[in-house]
Amino acid sequence: MAVEVLTTADGRAKTALSHRHAATWFAAREAGETIPVGTANPPLRPARPEKPELLDPRDVPRRRPGSPAGRIAILHAVAHIELNAVDLHWDIIARFGDVPMPPGFYDDWVKSADEESKHFNLICDCLENMGSFYGALPAHTGMWRAAEDTAEDILGRLAVVPMVLEARGLDVTPGMIEIFEKAGETDTIEALKVIYAEEVGHVAYGSKWFHFLCGRFDKDPKDVFHELVRKYFHGALKPPFNEEKRADAGLPPDFYWPLADQTPAKGR
Repeated sequence: MAVEVLTTADGRAKTALSHRHAATWFAAREAGETIPVGTANPPLRPARPEKPELLDPRDVPRRRPGSPAGRIAILHAVAHIELNAVDLHWDIIARFGDVPMPPGFYDDWVKSADEESKHFNLICDCLENMGSFYGALPAHTGMWRAAEDTAEDILGRLAVVPMVLEARGLDVTPGMIEIFEKAGETDTIEALKVIYAEEVGHVAYGSKWFHFLCGRFDKDPKDVFHELVRKYFHGALKPPFNEEKRADAGLPPDFYWPLADQTPAKGR
């Protein structure tokens, strides 16, 4: 099921399949059954539609967020992140099926993939209401780099994807909501609030299973987190941090502040 999602290119088709497989999984769980978790050979990179054009992050044009074009660019970037997140959550299931994990591990990532599918479609709907669509602008290639770098390291995957990249979403989403509140774009505000609330759970799942595996291997979670982020994440973590939501997700400050870029931004 996970590989089928990963090898489907079109975003709307991918997320429809993701919803369908998540419903199948949870229907079995509610019936007291567990669908067997086998092993798979997922692609190193998931299938993608012809558009958007994927560029190096440095080459993606920057637009002023206060303009309608700038707000469309923000939403296009969010849609791209959400589509990658759908694949990231199915990929952790497909790629690490050889690591013995409790059924709850699969419950969490299937639920996350299902929610990310909803997020992608919410943002696509907002884009279309603004006269645009996902694929209308270029997007960056950097989102999948963390998946490739951690393709053979489940602890590294948990550290970098939910506990760094998705935690970053908790930091920046309130500012995005503010931009759309100033523009009075109600549908987008509501969509971003749904994403903001549910992303806390995704970061929490990462933290929970990271601590679980550190306990299995009798390792100190904080030390391992620092080691793996320095190994796999390219660059320092950037404050300001949403410390309240990070704490709700099980990420205490002594995990991320030691990895932070302490250099003040120019003009601050």
